[in-house]
Amino acid sequence: MTIAPLDVPVHPPHDLSVLNWTHRLSHLGPDFFTPLQPTPLAAPTWAARNEALRTELGWPAALFDETHLQALGGNALMAGSMPLATVYSGHQFGQWAGQLGDGRAIWLGEAQSDHGPQEIQLKGAGRTPYSRGGDGRAVLRSSIREYLCSEAMHGLGIPTTRALSLVASPEPVRRETLETAAVVARVAPSFLRFGHFEHFSAQGDTNKLRTLADHVIAHHLPECRERAAQWQGNVYAALLDEVQERTAKLLAQWQAVGFCHGVMNTDNMSVLGLTIDYGPFQFMDGFDPAHICNHSDYQGRYAYGRQPNVAYWNLYCLAQALAPLIDDHDMTLQVLEVYKTLFPRCLGDAMRAKLGLVGDLAPESEREADWTLVEDVMQHMAAEKVDFTVFWRQLSQAVSLQSKNATLTDAGWRSVTDLVLDRPRLQAWLARYGERAGQGSFAAMGQQMLRTNPKFVLRNHLAEIAIRQAQLGDFSEIEVLHNLLKSPFDEHTGFEAYADLPPDWAGQLEISCSS
Repeated sequence: MTIAPLDVPVHPPHDLSVLNWTHRLSHLGPDFFTPLQPTPLAAPTWAARNEALRTELGWPAALFDETHLQALGGNALMAGSMPLATVYSGHQFGQWAGQLGDGRAIWLGEAQSDHGPQEIQLKGAGRTPYSRGGDGRAVLRSSIREYLCSEAMHGLGIPTTRALSLVASPEPVRRETLETAAVVARVAPSFLRFGHFEHFSAQGDTNKLRTLADHVIAHHLPECRERAAQWQGNVYAALLDEVQERTAKLLAQWQAVGFCHGVMNTDNMSVLGLTIDYGPFQFMDGFDPAHICNHSDYQGRYAYGRQPNVAYWNLYCLAQALAPLIDDHDMTLQVLEVYKTLFPRCLGDAMRAKLGLVGDLAPESEREADWTLVEDVMQHMAAEKVDFTVFWRQLSQAVSLQSKNATLTDAGWRSVTDLVLDRPRLQAWLARYGERAGQGSFAAMGQQMLRTNPKFVLRNHLAEIAIRQAQLGDFSEIEVLHNLLKSPFDEHTGFEAYADLPPDWAGQLEISCSS
């Protein structure tokens, strides 16, 4: 592909005042960020506008007019915004990487919304002091993936940053090949990461570390003040506890839908427990606990099955950063120990829900028996690389069609047993499952399972089709996928092909950290 260089017009700031801005992050002081403006983007055009999110936040329709196209593409400033890039450090692939920071993301400020203040970032808006030699741009390929996946995760009920808009440009960007640029406007209550704390801890600057922690507690996690009673009044131990709980719950949700993040560096971990920084992610097709979705992850550090332990490792790094504030080594370790029991319980509950076995008050013996059911069927799925999403959806459909007295050899189960080669093994498991589940109504269980096990996820090949069409100037497939993924548990009659098993060529797709 040959892309001619373009003259980039510079648009002066417009009096765009459709949002009411606050700037609590900027009150931290200049050691936490660098003020700068986005780099203008050549010939911007709308690739996607998230009307559902705009409406949900109560922001006006004018935000998506042609004038605001310039602002959300980085060519103009909205009145009241205060663009800046924050500094942070972190561990990448298990190694200390030192100072990182917002290499290509520029924070515009906080805008008031119907859901409280929301920070807006432009990802791909040009170089910052933390770009480490990079061009500060994002390419259309990865920007489409982030736009779609952040909204897909929200549709699944998984905490995430959100995507407000996607602006495309013919401006050339060099990665492995020559590609074109794009800017994603993304939204979250906060984009603060574990790495923000690691940065000031590594500098030995306890005062700034305390300032940052106090900011997070005051503006984002005020529940830490009440939680401190569990930790002898230590609010910083409570902060670590709150973050580890959110992280444990998030990881359980990831594992339960077969989601692989791909690059769980400490600088990609949100202190609010949000899924953040969509790079080489993947929703698994054939189930494989050792699956590595990131082609750049040569040692498999971030394989699907390792994600929960990596999250704990990252929390340990955060604990080390907060240690000067907690000032109690034993207490810090006690907080971290909570994750070791909380995550398994959260994952157990998530997997029991996938089987229609709900109820937080279930006795431990029942939970253990249910977990054995889960482990056994997952081992069978792994042995045969059964499609993760299709299996759970087909099981949900089959259960919803069973009557209470149905035998497990009825045709209603055939859609499930047809997914495997070793049918007797699965039929034996179904018999055990039926005995456990048969105490209630199969139909009611099935309906609950259909609200738990999605029909649609953002498979790699679906994103790839949208990317290839967008690279030809057709953005319509982005909208089609967005409409499906924002309600992934619905049937969406006429779109069954989007829930089918992946084509053979999907297995050849490789996703790396390049973006």
